[in-house]
Parts: sequence; structure tokens; C-alpha cells
Amino acid sequence: MKCSVCGARAQVEVRRRNQAFCAEHYREWFVGEVRRNIRRHRMIRDGDRLLVAVSGGKDSLVLWDTLERLGYAATGFHIQLGIGDYSRRALQTTRAFAAKRGLELLVVDVRESFGLSVPQLAHATGRAACSGCGLVKRYLMNRVAEEEGFSVVATGHNLDDEAATLLGNVTHWQTDALVRQGPMLEARAGLARRVKPLYSLAEREVAAYAFLAGIAYQHEECPHAVGAKSLLYKDVLGRLETRMPGTKQVFLEQYLKKIQPVFKEGLPGAEVELRRCERCGSVTTSRVCAHCKLWERAYSRARKLGLLPEDARFDPRPRVERVKASG
Repeated sequence: MKCSVCGARAQVEVRRRNQAFCAEHYREWFVGEVRRNIRRHRMIRDGDRLLVAVSGGKDSLVLWDTLERLGYAATGFHIQLGIGDYSRRALQTTRAFAAKRGLELLVVDVRESFGLSVPQLAHATGRAACSGCGLVKRYLMNRVAEEEGFSVVATGHNLDDEAATLLGNVTHWQTDALVRQGPMLEARAGLARRVKPLYSLAEREVAAYAFLAGIAYQHEECPHAVGAKSLLYKDVLGRLETRMPGTKQVFLEQYLKKIQPVFKEGLPGAEVELRRCERCGSVTTSRVCAHCKLWERAYSRARKLGLLPEDARFDPRPRVERVKASG
């Protein structure tokens, strides 16, 4: 197998594109794909301040790397979830990546900010850990972006993630989610623009770039992800992709091109009224945001379980640690 560009021995095959690349030209192709995605959807514009959500995994670190290679000054944002050694290693990996490249990093420790780790939050509320975790992460990304003056929040969602989310939303006909799904959500009333520059690149392709670029990342999956429906959807799509390369790409792109515009035109409630939460002041669709409601319930139960002192009261303000660039 030869490189489609130079004819040298190929190291990475992109079956869905019927192409193969040597290490050098694969890295160039990958960064070029990210550049095209950003330009195609006008994800990042003049004057934007860019915040990148970084977990320590391959997708978010590859995203941060490619954005820097493309010349964007991006600040990293890591949320310390308190999931034992998994979270500690994730933070160590993220700090090491930032320090090696001289990049600025913001860190919010959920337990230090709100009194309970994500596993404790799940125990106190009786909700699955992934449910509360997702809510907390969305809240913190929105709030920190607004308070720190960032106009864009970039996340490392890849093609596998987006296709699996689409399959789940279609399976249950989550029309409100289907209207919003895509590579970019424009800014609205205090909410920064949300972008996914890796949305057209498969997980395997992201992993190959990380290896060839020498990016050290956390390989282990979150222990709470076992049994998640998203993994089932990925497995189903992966089987189809093996038999029919390009299935995930076609599924997502044709939805965005042909179906979503129809939904946006014909579905009521595509645009919802936004207001400020009476409890924390963040943007929400109701009087009190879902994040504050979740934590108020958690505090009530956690006091009874002895996870918090009797006089503990929920404070919605996150504590942001700034790790300055040192490179």
C-alpha cells in the first residue's frame, strides 16, 4: 500500500476515502481536514477568544494540538470530576500536555467547587453518573466561557461520536436534539458558540494522528461508561462501517444536508426562549436551571447520608484554577 500523495510506503489507510498516507502526509491531510471544517462552517472568526474542552483523552488533545498548528490561540479547560485514579491521571496528562507546549489551562475541580465529586453526586441523587456528569460539564463550559470572556467553546467530538449520537436521537426521535445536532451551534444570549472541528474525522483517524504526532494521552475509558447506550450505537455503526466503508460519514452528512433543514423549518420549538437562572444567573430555559436543581436535591440527600455537614449549602460559583503558560 502506497501513499496517495508521494508514493512512499503508507502507514495509515483511510478506507472511506479510498486513500492511504505516509506519516508526514497523513498529518498534513488530517490538519487540512480540520482547517476545512473550520472554514466551511465559519467556526472561528476574527476577534474570537477560543476555549477548548480537554479531558486528557486523544480527541480533545488532538483537537488542541491541531488548533495550535493552525495558528489559533486556544486556552484549555479541564474539569476534574473526582472519579478516583481515572480523573487524577486525566488531569496529570492534560497538565503535562499544556506544560510541554507552553499553553494556558483552566481547571475546575467539581468537588472543590460544589462539595461533591461526580460519583458522590450520583450516589446522592440516585441518577446514573453519566447523566449528572454531562449536565455538570455542559454547565461549567457555558459558565466559564461567559465569565472568562470566551466567544467560542471547541469540543473534540469525532465522527464516531456524532454518528452514534445521531443514531440514538433517531432511534428515540428526540426531535429537539436532532434540530440542534451539528458541527456548530451559534452563540445565543450569553452562550458561546459551540464548535466541533473533528466532527468529520473517525475515531481511528484521530488515534492515528495522536500516535504519529507523539501525543501522550489517557487511553483508559471512564469506568462509569460501561454499559452506556452510546457504546452500543458505536458498535452497531462500526459493524456497518467494516462491511460498507463510509457508512458513518454518509449517515451524518446526509442528515445534516437533507433532513435537518426540514426539521428546522417545520418543527415547533426549534428556538426556545432563554432567560437567567434565578439561583446562579446562568443562561437557562426555565426559572431555575437544571444544574442548580440537581445540586439542591443532591445537597438535601447528601446531608442525610453524611456526605456533607448539616449546615452545608450549595454555592453555584465554580472555582477556576489558572495554570499559566510556561513554554
